[in-house]
Formats: sequence, structure tokens, C-alpha cells
Amino acid sequence: MEKKSKNSQKNLIIAQNKKARHDYFIEEKFEAGLVLQGWEVKSLRAGKGQLTDSFVLLQNGEAFLMGTHIAPLNTASTHYVVDPGRNKKLLLSKKELSKLFNSVNQKGHTCIALSIYWKEHIIKCEIALAKGKQSHDKRASEKDHDWQRQKQRIMRHNV
Repeated sequence: MEKKSKNSQKNLIIAQNKKARHDYFIEEKFEAGLVLQGWEVKSLRAGKGQLTDSFVLLQNGEAFLMGTHIAPLNTASTHYVVDPGRNKKLLLSKKELSKLFNSVNQKGHTCIALSIYWKEHIIKCEIALAKGKQSHDKRASEKDHDWQRQKQRIMRHNV
């Protein structure tokens, strides 16, 4: 029997917010723990998490992940009421929370969720301080991305 390498088990991405990198300039990233219920962990193991349109709400000295959708499994207990859109508390240090609060109070800054992933046996959420892009910025970054892809194709064919 063949064992999996440690690197392949370490950071398995459960859900990503790909739209966030298109809509925002990512300035600083943070790793936060999530307060989850048992059925949510089981659903995330099955890959039933979705981060589209999710954001981080900062209030009363705490951070909450809003707008995430974790679909319950069909095998979930029938006597337990599940809420797929439940707000999840993020576990951050006081230093990180104060930095987020100060930055979000500046004009144009927001806090968004980038991905949910496994870090060994714990589920983590990568959040970021971001600044919104305008439409001309989105076009410029898309043009640059296309140029990088074209360069890779040229290099591949010339070698």
C-alpha cells in the first residue's frame, strides 16, 4: 500500500472565491480558524462549500464570515435543523483583528474571504484586506493576464 506524501495532504483547498481576485486588489492576507458545527465539517469533507459573494463582517471586536453556503449532506440527521447560510465566527488574534478594524475604516477597503482549505486536520479560511477595482483596472489586469499566458505559449513552442 502506497502512502500519500505530506505535501499533498497539507493544504487541500475546499472552496475558492475566484471572483475576488478579479474584483479586488489584494493587499494583505490573513489565516483564520473557523467555528463550525459537526455537520458543516462533514459537508466540507465532501466538498459542498461555496464562497461566492462571501465577505467578512467586523463588529464588536469579532470577525464573522457572511455569505458562505455549506450544503448539508443527504445523510444528515433528521432531528437536527441545519442552516446552510449560517454566519461563521472567524478565529483571529487581537493584533490581527485591530489591524483589520483600522484598515476597513479607511475609505475603499474591505475584508473578503479568498479560500477555505485544510491545514493538516483543521479547516482554515484565508481572508484578505482588499481594495475594489474599477472597470478600467479590471480590463488592464485581464490584458496583462492574457499577455502572460501568450508568453508562456511562445516559450513552450520555441524550446
